[in-house]
Amino acid sequence: MIPVMTIDELHAFLETDFPQIHTDGRVFTIIAIEPGVVRMRFDPAERHLRPGGTVSGPALFTLADVAAYAAVLAHIGPVALAVTTNLNINFLRLPKPEPVTCACRILKLGKRLAVLDASIYQQDAGKLVAHATATYSIPPR
Repeated sequence: MIPVMTIDELHAFLETDFPQIHTDGRVFTIIAIEPGVVRMRFDPAERHLRPGGTVSGPALFTLADVAAYAAVLAHIGPVALAVTTNLNINFLRLPKPEPVTCACRILKLGKRLAVLDASIYQQDAGKLVAHATATYSIPPR
């Protein structure tokens, strides 16, 4: 699987076609695109935290979903109407209120469906804080 978009192209696409993810400021940053993989950094703001000082589940779910979308687009090109058809997430550990990284790997990329695996971790912890699987529907060309 060879990526067809660069980090800059993907950021530009998300900025113009999916600006909602940056409504209250940029918190998602693509840090790497490799064959079959996209890595995205999430810098949680105060609104992404739960009482007790942990990153919220909905914020981690959003990270997995946006990273999966970015992984699909990085490999098929700027197709705005690729949509999530399923996303399952397991929360494994309480993440600290610090940056979180999602490594999203494409397991299968077909003409109509993509299946992905998302590992969410914090650098200093060295352990997964969450794991997700996603399926995306790809519209006909």
